Amino acid sequence: MSKLELGHGRHERAGNKTDLSDAVSMNYLTMDNAMFVETEGQMLSVHVNGEMHPAVFLHCSFPHMDKRVFVSVRTGENKEIGIIKNLDEFPSETVSLLEKHINLRYFAPKITRVNKISEEFGYSYWDTETTSGSCYFTVRSGRGNITAVTAKKVLITDVDGNRFIIEDLGDLTDKEYRMVEMCMA
Repeated sequence: MSKLELGHGRHERAGNKTDLSDAVSMNYLTMDNAMFVETEGQMLSVHVNGEMHPAVFLHCSFPHMDKRVFVSVRTGENKEIGIIKNLDEFPSETVSLLEKHINLRYFAPKITRVNKISEEFGYSYWDTETTSGSCYFTVRSGRGNITAVTAKKVLITDVDGNRFIIEDLGDLTDKEYRMVEMCMA
């Protein structure tokens, strides 16, 4: 290896150290440095260290496991303003506001009953009862549209990008379970 290559390798390693130092110096949002408010148009805005961000969006690091920890606050351009380590570190009014916006972003009715699933030409047609009422939707066959989040929990994404959850496969009847299992294969 030439001296030029060796020098280049050292530069790359130094670049990686800078990336690591950036990660360590992450901006954590707390009740001491951030104030969240809802605008008249129902958008979430935040004041952080004297700087106002008029429209922000919340992205959960673990949306199917725990929506209350490590919540990224981002602009419409997807620039991260900071991370909330735990919602419980904020006053209850702020927690309610943040939960409202998280629930809007991750809205996914829970399927309580599977009436029928039929398959044709690479699509499955679902007739279900959900926590939001009766729902009929279409799912494209193939990987990624029906995902086991845990051993019991399943996330289903329809052709329009709507998400549905089966919270516990064990709560399904044997017939319902077999229908869902056929779509997961």
